[in-house]
Amino acid sequence: MAQAAGTARRRVIVSTDIGGTDFDDFQSLVHLLLYSDMLDLEGMIASPWGEGRNRKQHLLSLISVYEQDYPKLRTWSPHYPAPERLRAISKQGGTDLAGPHGWGQATEGSSWIIERARSSDPRPLWVLLWGGFEDLAQALHDAPDIKGKLRVYMIGGPNKKWSTNAYDYIARTHPDLWIIENNASYRGWFTGGQQSGDLGNVSFVQQHVKGKGALGDYFTTIAPQIKMGDTPSLSYVLGANPEQPGAGGWGGRFVRAWDRPRVTFTAPPTEADVVETFAIVELVYRPAGAEPERAQATLVVDNQEFNGYRDAGGAWRFLFSPKEAKAWRYRIESNHPGLAGQTGGFTSRNAAPEQARHPSARYPNWWTDDPAPEFSVGPHQGAQTVSRWRAGFLRDFAARLLRAQAAAPAKL
Repeated sequence: MAQAAGTARRRVIVSTDIGGTDFDDFQSLVHLLLYSDMLDLEGMIASPWGEGRNRKQHLLSLISVYEQDYPKLRTWSPHYPAPERLRAISKQGGTDLAGPHGWGQATEGSSWIIERARSSDPRPLWVLLWGGFEDLAQALHDAPDIKGKLRVYMIGGPNKKWSTNAYDYIARTHPDLWIIENNASYRGWFTGGQQSGDLGNVSFVQQHVKGKGALGDYFTTIAPQIKMGDTPSLSYVLGANPEQPGAGGWGGRFVRAWDRPRVTFTAPPTEADVVETFAIVELVYRPAGAEPERAQATLVVDNQEFNGYRDAGGAWRFLFSPKEAKAWRYRIESNHPGLAGQTGGFTSRNAAPEQARHPSARYPNWWTDDPAPEFSVGPHQGAQTVSRWRAGFLRDFAARLLRAQAAAPAKL
């Protein structure tokens, strides 16, 4: 975790879907705040979507918990940010998924990314994506000049499944962006590695988190076990060589990306049609019959719904990204009689190991999970590049939590 001596502190903005159905963002934010003295935290953006329209409130609530531990934390390091500073840099991002263009209207979050990227500070700005990609896509659309200043670490996988339009826009329009696309390696934080004794996902919380200040109790209340699936991004940035994704460290080791997989089906696919896991899959339908006023259509996969859009030529387009290797089935629900009830399927398979031998010239700064089988944990490619460090990063986190429990010993 230790940065190289003399290394400039890294500038960081975190974009999080805090307040959603998954507890890991809350846990990763506790971890972020405990390590915030090691970086220049320039923004926290609440950019989820769904029923909660203003989830910035969750950031503010967590800052109030941090405020209880702040007097003790300051005795350990003068670089812990003041609670009022954290409130000032907390921003509301997009509250809806991007439409078919992949971008829409500027948000407080996207505007903040632009403002910080355009500052006179010569250091790169690290943008850590823990949820949707909409605010980054909007910032790149509104201010493409900031691209050279950005270093992006994307927790993809399930997030990519929901932010398909934003991802598709970034991949197609900004292929020269510097980015780590972590679709599966992040799972090594809670899967694989040393799990015995006090390093188990449940036992660690009971023995090292519970009772460790207000932040520790908050973590325990959110969930009595470790997930922290977004934390590899922060541990990566705090490592010695973040500009070298192939070097490896607590946040994973990555390979140059091959051409970003994107498959378009103009006829309903079947399970015999194979795509790469985490690819963008586009389904195109040209329905027969008269289109009703205010036509709507959704793609339903595993009881989850994804909006379809009618293009200028009258075709309906649906995007989906399979988050695991398996056979997928879908159906279309619509008030358009030519779309309603349409079904299909396809099979997704993990990237072949030889893909890593074909880095893409179109994506010169794009990195992703190592598909070599020796670095997988079960089906999760690249996860072993994180899980191998589990004892180290959990012991370090346990030591950090002690800062929230008691002030630093007085110096003699």
